[in-house]
Amino acid sequence: MTDHRFTQDTATAELMERILYEVKRVVVGQDRFLERVMVALLAGGHLLVEGVPGLAKTLTVKTLAGVLQGQFKRIQFTPDLVPADLIGTRIYNQRDGDFSTALGPVFTHLLLADEINRAPAKVQSALLEVMQERQVTIAGQTHFVPEPFLVMATQNPIETEGTYPLPEAQVDRFMMKVVVGYPSDEEEFVIAQRVTGPRIDVKPVASMDQLAALQRQCRQVYVDPSLVQYAVKLVSATRAPAAADLGDLAPMITFGASPRATIGLIEGAKALAMMRGRTYALPEDMSDLVPDVLRHRLVLSYEALSEGMSADQIVLRIMAQVPPPPKPLAHDRIAA
Repeated sequence: MTDHRFTQDTATAELMERILYEVKRVVVGQDRFLERVMVALLAGGHLLVEGVPGLAKTLTVKTLAGVLQGQFKRIQFTPDLVPADLIGTRIYNQRDGDFSTALGPVFTHLLLADEINRAPAKVQSALLEVMQERQVTIAGQTHFVPEPFLVMATQNPIETEGTYPLPEAQVDRFMMKVVVGYPSDEEEFVIAQRVTGPRIDVKPVASMDQLAALQRQCRQVYVDPSLVQYAVKLVSATRAPAAADLGDLAPMITFGASPRATIGLIEGAKALAMMRGRTYALPEDMSDLVPDVLRHRLVLSYEALSEGMSADQIVLRIMAQVPPPPKPLAHDRIAA
C-alpha cells in the first residue's frame, strides 16, 4: 500500500514537473506567477492578476492550454460589452422559423478575461456568476461549462480612466490575487532572444482528463487540524485585529476576509504540497500563499489609504503576529 502511494506521488510530481518544464520553454521567468496558476488549476480556483501590459500573462495561459490539450479563449473587456457577449444568446433562424442557442466564449477550459475592470458591473457579474456556479442559463435552459474550468482575470494598474472597479463581494470569488512584476535584466535578455528567434512549439504533455484526476487527487492531500486552525486564526485576525493583539490595525480595516479566504488557504496549501511531491501539507505551503489569498479581500479604511498603507503591509503584520504551527512529526502523519 505504501509502495503504491509512493509510486503514485512520484508519478504525479514528475507529471507536474513536465508540464512546468514545457511551459517554461516558452515563458521566461515569472516562476512565482506560473506556480500560482498551477495552484489555482489544481485547487479548482480562479485567479485575479494585476500587472502592466506585456508581462506574458496571456502567453502563460495560452501555452498552458496547449500543454494540457485544453480549450483556450480570451475576452478583451471593453465598456460596450454586454453579458450576451460572454455567456451566449438565442438566435432566430429565419429559414426554419426557430431559435437556436449560440454559446459564448465562457464555454472553454481556460478563459482569460483581459482588463476585467474595463467592463460595466452587469458584465462583471455575468462572468463572476459563471465562475461560482459553473453554469449558464439562457432562455430557461441550463448549460454547464467544461470541466476543469479556470478563469484568469487581469487588471491594468496604470490606467484608471474608463474603468469600473470590481465590487469587494465579487472580488472575493477569486481564490488569489497575484501581482506580476517586471522581469530582471537577465530574464528580459532571454525573452528578447526567444521572441526574436525561431518559433517554439509546445508539446502536449497531459490531457484535461489527467488534470481532472490531479484535482481529485489534490483533495485527498492531508491537512493537519493545527494547520486548519492557523488558517482560521489568520483570517479571524483580519476581522478582529484587537483579539490578536493588533489593536492598532483595527482602524485600518473596514471589512476583513470572508470564510472563502480560509477555504482558499487550505485548498491552496493542498495544491502546493502536491506540486512539491507530498501527500500532506506543511506550514510553509500555507504561509507562502497567505498574501495572495488575503490581499484582495481586505477593505481598507480611509485612514489606512491616507497613511499610504497597503493590504500587503497589513497581511505581513498579521503573519508576524500569528505564528504558524510546528511541523507535524512523521509518526503523527502516519497515525493520521
